[in-house]
Amino acid sequence: QVQMVESGGGLVQAGGSLTLSCSASGLVFVNRAMGWFRQAPGKEREGVACISWSGSFTAYIDSVKGRFTISRDNTNNTLYLRMNSLKPDDTAMYYCAADPRMKNPNACLGVSAGRKPDFTYWGQGTQVTVSS
Repeated sequence: QVQMVESGGGLVQAGGSLTLSCSASGLVFVNRAMGWFRQAPGKEREGVACISWSGSFTAYIDSVKGRFTISRDNTNNTLYLRMNSLKPDDTAMYYCAADPRMKNPNACLGVSAGRKPDFTYWGQGTQVTVSS
């Protein structure tokens, strides 16, 4: 059974930082692209950041470029999202997700242009709230 468990969310003032973690089990983590998504109240879920299965390629939506960094630890099956210079617009529920396909070379293409990766293994989310 696949399990994705996010943690690290919380309440932070604008300009602050948080690091989200996602612990994955029940799947071959090392061969799958991974992503972070977010959904704010009344808005559609959007893809925020994506990392290839090898870790050599990352992609971000424009609104977080230069502020967020996605990374992975394949030894511990953990995905991270370091978020700096947080803004109130970053307030949302954040989810991690995994590509159902292994070693997919195109998993993260188009994320910077707003394409939402077609990932199917989802966690329950962790809430990030940024106060002004």
